[in-house]
Amino acid sequence: MSILAIILLILLGLLLLLIEFAVIPGVTIAGIGGFLLLGGAVYVAFAEYGVIPGFITLAIVLILAPAMVYYFFKSRTGKKMILEKNIDGKVDLINKEKIVVGDTGKAIGRLAPMGKVKVNGEMVEAQSTGNFIDHNTEIRVLKIESNKIIVEPLKK
Repeated sequence: MSILAIILLILLGLLLLLIEFAVIPGVTIAGIGGFLLLGGAVYVAFAEYGVIPGFITLAIVLILAPAMVYYFFKSRTGKKMILEKNIDGKVDLINKEKIVVGDTGKAIGRLAPMGKVKVNGEMVEAQSTGNFIDHNTEIRVLKIESNKIIVEPLKK
């Protein structure tokens, strides 16, 4: 085989690997075929041209394949495939100075068993003691946790 055939095997193997990473995720025929073509190129270089050209081909394959994947994911097209968003949300903590155990308030929505309540002018996440609490029902605070309160309906 000629050097052109070895170069063609390397380029086709790299193309199949690129297809594997960009188009068909997972382990598919494209990825396996890409590795087989790259391995075949190295084998042919060793078998036809000897040890030194074989190791040169092996070094080229071991440098080009990871470099191609790295530069693909650094390109504009590759960056569109990667999630690079940071989560900037936060958990609202209960102001324990404004809401204390025993305070009363009103359910803003239905608590089934979680929902929003308004206590002392503060809207907070609340959990009922197990029963559903309907909209506009008067409630009493039983327990305060870091980001929610436990409530029960007031007996009328």
